[in-house]
Amino acid sequence: MPAPRQPEQYLLLPVNPWFIGFTLVASLMLNLLPLPRSGWALAMPDWVALTLVFWSIHQPRRVGLTVAWFLGLITDVNDASLLGEHALAYSILSYSAITMHRRVLWFGQSGQVLHVLPLFLAAQLVVLLVRLAAGGTFPGILYFSSSLVATLLWPLVTFIYLAPQRAPVEKDENRPI
Repeated sequence: MPAPRQPEQYLLLPVNPWFIGFTLVASLMLNLLPLPRSGWALAMPDWVALTLVFWSIHQPRRVGLTVAWFLGLITDVNDASLLGEHALAYSILSYSAITMHRRVLWFGQSGQVLHVLPLFLAAQLVVLLVRLAAGGTFPGILYFSSSLVATLLWPLVTFIYLAPQRAPVEKDENRPI
């Protein structure tokens, strides 16, 4: 009888800084798509927030508060919203992710999902509170649906963003790693 097969363990190679930049710019471009502010578009995840949380957890020394603030300002200018609301939300989001990055990496995908959901909800709550303080109206409870969608996309984004870093599982006699 053959021995039970062990799950494949991947050795992660160092991340290419260009890949981090590419994913941040690609997520910003997804956020800049002109979509209506109602209906199914409310459930579109904040791609920049999703990417920021991922890189703040996996590469906290490369992606931090400065990157989050800068991307937030670009998002504010694009949305024609109050200057600094997304910058504040993304900075708090990035700081929170960096603060708990070691703890999150100890868990599997289901545990990570439970850790990132409050981060996405808190970032949306910050934006909402700034808008309400400036005289805006409450958009409804469906406003928070994008955080749920971003949380559901977390395992897929993790798989895609870590794919270039995975070393081959089989040993190659010609390569030492």
